[in-house]
Amino acid sequence: MSSATKRLAAIGARRAAGGKGGITSICSAHPLVIDAALRHGALHGADVLIEATCNQVNHEGGYTGMAPAAFRGLVETYAGRAGLPLDRLILGGDHLGPNPWKHDSAAGAMRKAAAMIDAYAAAGFTKLH
Repeated sequence: MSSATKRLAAIGARRAAGGKGGITSICSAHPLVIDAALRHGALHGADVLIEATCNQVNHEGGYTGMAPAAFRGLVETYAGRAGLPLDRLILGGDHLGPNPWKHDSAAGAMRKAAAMIDAYAAAGFTKLH
């Protein structure tokens, strides 16, 4: 688990104890949005959480044409250009369910959703829901 993921995981306990804190989730696959978020994080020494949805990125390519490992590679390339250390980066999968396959049978859609989640985990995404 990266340092940034550990800091993300600590937010809930801190808030439950009366503390403050949070993190903005950038849920976009657009290169300009990703670049801006990473540059902002680098400038301010902040963690950056970038999440892809099941429709944007999945094991079949999603509408971006990228599987999770390819999306991770893209984001890490942009992070390097922005000067954001990778230990400040958190990658997440947002709403990882059967929605992209809603016209398939329920069992088939769930099999594809499980394969998608496996692909996200194998690619090192640490915030999955």
